[in-house]
Amino acid sequence: MKLTFHGVRGSIPSPGPEYVRYGGNTACIHIELKNGTHIILDAGTGIKSVGQKLAGEQSDIHLLLSHNHWDHIQGFPFFIPIYQANRNIFITPGKTTIEDNDAILRQMSGTYFPVNYQSLASNIHITPVPANTDTWELQGATITRRSMNHPGSGSSYLIEADGAKVAYITDNELYPPYQKETDFLQWVNFAENADLIVHDAQYMLSDMPAKSGWGHSVAEEAVKLAMASRAKRLALYSHDHIRTDDELEQVEQHCQEIIEIAQMDVKMFAAAEGLSIDFDQQ
Repeated sequence: MKLTFHGVRGSIPSPGPEYVRYGGNTACIHIELKNGTHIILDAGTGIKSVGQKLAGEQSDIHLLLSHNHWDHIQGFPFFIPIYQANRNIFITPGKTTIEDNDAILRQMSGTYFPVNYQSLASNIHITPVPANTDTWELQGATITRRSMNHPGSGSSYLIEADGAKVAYITDNELYPPYQKETDFLQWVNFAENADLIVHDAQYMLSDMPAKSGWGHSVAEEAVKLAMASRAKRLALYSHDHIRTDDELEQVEQHCQEIIEIAQMDVKMFAAAEGLSIDFDQQ
């Protein structure tokens, strides 16, 4: 399994020279399995570069969406494979509190976008998972989902394939002021012994309580989860759109100090566009 970050920001893209090292595109991760299966997590603006990479192939694409907030679907209209004839694209919508399975397509209709989704050349299949199913098989991978603590909820995903285990938990407030969909110990069980946890770390404790209830975790809590789960790696993700490269470096340093004080063996880093992890070479 090989994982590549293509978009790591939350809320809105962050253009400009202060956001170059970590990147300014919104949420998107590409996973390629040994058998050639392509799994994409979320369709923020980062999916544009995934599409450029996959445009020369005709292989099927499996897109798992966490939820339908703009920063997780806004790159889809610029994803080259949706314009390719006979290209099969399977979209699994997130488990939101209000079912809205085709929202990613409907953004390409009416006054929202000049190209209507009904005119796309590819074969797009919306494949919602039954409400009573939280684990399923996908072309050589086992996928498990859990409900996010986020306004409108959505799905986090555990992907197990090729001997590797990746937990994708974005837009998740570990300690929300509203009723939790999934509590901390359930998250620990979900991500236990993961090779990599990708977790929302949009805020810092210093941002609270002003942003409590907005649906995002503080970086210190993401570190706590990784240590409790005994994960091998933690990628801080969904970076605040106003946090500059220098400020993200400070977040990394602060979180590293927490890990060192706890004397835990967790490799932690702030996710950056273009960064790849090949689990077969670890």
